[in-house]
Amino acid sequence: MENRIGFIGAGNMGSSLLRGILRSGISEPGNIYVFDADMDKMEALAAETGVNTCSGNAELAGICDYVILAVKPAVVPQVLSECRDSFTDEKILISIAAGISMEKLRQYAGSKVKVVRTMPNLPLMVGEGMTVICFGDHISEEEKMTVRELFGCCGKTEELDEGLMNEVVALTGSSPAYVFMMIEAMADGAVRQGIPRQTAYRLAAQAVLGSARMVLETGQHPAELKDRVCSPAGTTIEAVRELEKSGFRYAIMSAMDACTAKAAEMGRSAESR
Repeated sequence: MENRIGFIGAGNMGSSLLRGILRSGISEPGNIYVFDADMDKMEALAAETGVNTCSGNAELAGICDYVILAVKPAVVPQVLSECRDSFTDEKILISIAAGISMEKLRQYAGSKVKVVRTMPNLPLMVGEGMTVICFGDHISEEEKMTVRELFGCCGKTEELDEGLMNEVVALTGSSPAYVFMMIEAMADGAVRQGIPRQTAYRLAAQAVLGSARMVLETGQHPAELKDRVCSPAGTTIEAVRELEKSGFRYAIMSAMDACTAKAAEMGRSAESR
């Protein structure tokens, strides 16, 4: 890939995606640029990976063909206003900021730039991310393929309508936290029964990983897979009964509703700025 890729922000998401791109070999360090207001963080990432650093957001936007906006939503207006004069109709702006609509991104960055809105999640850091992509207008199939390729270096990608992006926050963006809590709770239960803690974490995490792969690779309904584990009058169905009594599924669905509502609230707040 000869395109010049720029990262505004060198935090967890930005740096993980950058490393994934380099690991995949689809781009060389010389074609990747980064800027972060935290100069020490930026220089450390450049020293580790060999990518180029920039003196500011405007310089990076002027150099790069694809600009990945990997900053917190609150600073998006300021960052894009600094880049506004550097964007042209040949450039692609890719945002990972939750709650900032494509309309608002164009308002901040200027109407000329092509906009892509994405929602990656934390497992991006280990190459198992799930990134949902929403493409704006006037983006060619070749450009779309490049965006898919960039995020595909760190996991899977799916495309959805922008109107569902708040729901995606709850389903993929925030859901690793739910899973981490479940793994922690499973390990706590195992420790209570006498299993060493670090062993319990490994066993619980692998059980979750394997279960997720079964859903993806078999194509079977999760309920069918659950039924395969639940023998008549067995241990698993007893555990399922307790989970149902405690409102396990209801709690997860309620948590997702609360998460979606918060994402919509954040979006409204961003729109008002």
